[in-house]
Amino acid sequence: MEGNKLKWVLLLLLGSVWGSSFILMQLGLKGLTPIQLGALRILFAGCFLLLIGFKQLTKIPLYKWKFIAITALCGTFFPVFLFATALTKIAGSVSSILNSLTPISTLLVGMFVFGISVQRRQIFGVLLGFLGCVLLVLFGDVENNTENYYYAFLILIASFLYGINANFIKKYLSDLSPLTISVGNFTLMFIPALIILFSTGFFSSLEDVQVTNSLKFVAILGIVGTGLSNILFFKLIQISSPVFASSVTYIIPVVAFLLGFAFMNEALSFVQTVGALIVLIGVYFSSRK
Repeated sequence: MEGNKLKWVLLLLLGSVWGSSFILMQLGLKGLTPIQLGALRILFAGCFLLLIGFKQLTKIPLYKWKFIAITALCGTFFPVFLFATALTKIAGSVSSILNSLTPISTLLVGMFVFGISVQRRQIFGVLLGFLGCVLLVLFGDVENNTENYYYAFLILIASFLYGINANFIKKYLSDLSPLTISVGNFTLMFIPALIILFSTGFFSSLEDVQVTNSLKFVAILGIVGTGLSNILFFKLIQISSPVFASSVTYIIPVVAFLLGFAFMNEALSFVQTVGALIVLIGVYFSSRK
């Protein structure tokens, strides 16, 4: 497929998959703690990727492993725990909208760390995005549990880490295949995730029906929403740009809101809806070429 068409196909596909991830996390949290969910998500994804691409490890030059480690920590390891914890107090639809600040984070990291040039309208987009974020969180509906405002900062930290991840992949790992990067990432995370899961007492709770039901959702989340999606995302970064790839967060809130409304009875208040629109407009201005 032609590169320009392929990047849009990947963008839409990733938006749909990651938009669905929020409801999968919420269903997983019915029987698991946030720490267990995060660790299991990594382990399921790691098993899948090592199964299909173990030989890819030999293609990673020794000097690139430090960049593999940085992208593993910023792109997956810390965010999976941050999102799982935030979703215990914040609705999935709200979390997905806050996550749409990722392109702004990508721009800021690119500007301050990698020295990319920015235009005034991009700065305007950044400020607008944060204004929308404030409205979205401060005027949260009690039914959506968004009175726990400080949990919103976990999503903002995760989006900033995603911004670091996208820039590092583009600058330092573009010569490696998406599968190679993904396998390298999860090879480094596998043992730490297993140790974390073991420390939670998870294995002594496997007889609980609610735990085993949650495992089904986390398995889908790990294999499809993390393992396979990481490969597609890295490919998207390589054939486009970090900011374009991170603009997948335009699509994620739409999918997450529709699924949250249909299955979890989630809804946004009027002011939250205005805030969500302001966030997306801000992201649009900040990520335009």
